[in-house]
Amino acid sequence: MAFTMHSHSGQFCPGHAKDQLKDIIQHAISLGYITMGLTEHMPRTSLDDLYPEELDDPEGSLAVLFPRHEAYLLEAQRLQAKYASRIHILIGFEGEWLRPAYEPLVSQLAAHPSVDYFIGSLHHINSVPIDYDASYYARAVASAGGTEELAYQRYYDQQLEMLQALKPRVVGHFDLVRLLSSQPARDVRAEWPGVWERIVRNLRFVAGYGGWLECNSSALRKGLAEPYPGRRIAEEWLRLGGRFTLSDDSHGIAQVGTNYARALEYLDSLGVISVWTLRRDPHPGLAAEGEKTRLVEVEIPLADVKAAVSKW
Repeated sequence: MAFTMHSHSGQFCPGHAKDQLKDIIQHAISLGYITMGLTEHMPRTSLDDLYPEELDDPEGSLAVLFPRHEAYLLEAQRLQAKYASRIHILIGFEGEWLRPAYEPLVSQLAAHPSVDYFIGSLHHINSVPIDYDASYYARAVASAGGTEELAYQRYYDQQLEMLQALKPRVVGHFDLVRLLSSQPARDVRAEWPGVWERIVRNLRFVAGYGGWLECNSSALRKGLAEPYPGRRIAEEWLRLGGRFTLSDDSHGIAQVGTNYARALEYLDSLGVISVWTLRRDPHPGLAAEGEKTRLVEVEIPLADVKAAVSKW
């Protein structure tokens, strides 16, 4: 009963992911995945928003983003139908919130008839990447006032802007800001009360509209001791009655299901007994022509996921 709600491919995220989407799906099937959410990064709109690997030909890099997204949706629908009898494929994207001006674009992309959901993520502080490398993280900190405490505050304030504007069903790597910080395991609840107040505020907002947080195992392969979100945040989320979904945030075949055993142990230690995913009913690949489908929430016992992962 393994699944992921967050994944990428080198075919549609070249530069920082690997492998063709078809091959990644086939590998997920071989592992026994029952559901796979496809969430390639959404296109960006400004030359200022490009990453270093895109700067050799900035205009060309920017121009290809929207056609690539359209190609992704077409290929995702094709693969959704082709593998319908073997895996339940959900089609989504990972939203970007570089600035509030992205709100209309995210909403437009989410309205596409093939899109089931999107992940609401924040990879930037004041439009500066926080998870690319140490130099960019330092620039982000400087832009927020020069201290990590101020950077964390700004991160969660901008996250709230995104949450209020978009109300994403799945909130991506809630505490990504700690990835490149000087002390990723810092107890912000004890040391930075202003940051903790913002975290609790944001969690309450997500719980209020019924959103999910992902338990994202990619933090473990990046060297952190705990998945996203860290324990103190996860405990507060559960105290609020929040639900978790599960994500490997894979960027290629080698990362599908990576560190799931550790992530499941982490959830188990928190007292989590189930995780949540989505299902199209009936699945688009199996529906009769013209038959309408609806998106339903599915509760998966954590024990069932652990049983599947134990066979890898």
